[in-house]
Amino acid sequence: MATFRIKSRFNGSVLFEGEYGSLKLCVEAAVNADAYLADAYLAGANLADANLADANLVGAYLAGANLADANLADANL
Repeated sequence: MATFRIKSRFNGSVLFEGEYGSLKLCVEAAVNADAYLADAYLAGANLADANLADANLVGAYLAGANLADANLADANL
């Protein structure tokens, strides 16, 4: 387990953090907790198979992120 922090791409403020086995698990936990992830910096993140249903990722920076087979149902991108 490691501490993961999801930060704002604009000012670096922490949007969500916690102890998880991967960034994918941290992002899923943030989505489940209804964390505000708009403008999150997730470049290069491996989010393959992640459940991101109903996530608010408006303005998130996802360049190079792996979203293969991710559940994006009703996600706000």
